[in-house]
Formats: sequence, C-alpha cells, structure tokens
Amino acid sequence: MTDRLQQLIDFLAETPDDPFLNYALATEYLKLGHVENALRYYERLVEKHPGYVGTYYHLGKLYETLDQKENAIATYEKGMHNARAKRDMHALSELQAAYRAAVGMDEDDE
Repeated sequence: MTDRLQQLIDFLAETPDDPFLNYALATEYLKLGHVENALRYYERLVEKHPGYVGTYYHLGKLYETLDQKENAIATYEKGMHNARAKRDMHALSELQAAYRAAVGMDEDDE
C-alpha cells in the first residue's frame, strides 16, 4: 500500500461522506490497478453524490475499459443530466464527447 493511498484511507475514516475524498480514493485505486476498489468507490459516489459530476466521466471510462458499454452509456447520460442541472458546461461538454464516442456517433452525425 502506498503512503498516498493510506493517507486517503485515513482521511476518509475521519470524514467518510466527503465526495472529494471518495473521488480521490477511487482515482488512486484505479492508478494502482485496483479496478474493483475503484469501481466500488466511483459507483458509491454517483449513488450518494449525484451532483459530483466529475465522477460520471471516469466511471463511464472505467465501464468502457471493463467492456460494459451499456453501463458506460447510461453513466454518461446520467452525468449529462446532472451537469446540465448544475450548469457545469465544461463537464457537460466532456460527457457529451465521451457519450458520442461510446455510441459511435461522429461530430458530423449531429
């Protein structure tokens, strides 16, 4: 276990519902190749903190890596909905691009 991973786990023990810490831990697990742990934390984030829109892109990409295209597309759709609701145009743009790529839609198809 890396020092950074242990530090994030310790911080999360103090504030388990902190969306940023959950996101950071999921991302660290993914970086270390612990895919199941990363997936668990990303999924928990979209369930408990649907307004934390950065999660949807990374969870969708992880689903794509795991050959779960339907889950990826559904995740991008939920993320786009939440990004619109928050008026987070940057996140919306990234999610739209990922969604279009996942469904096989080119820029010219719009």
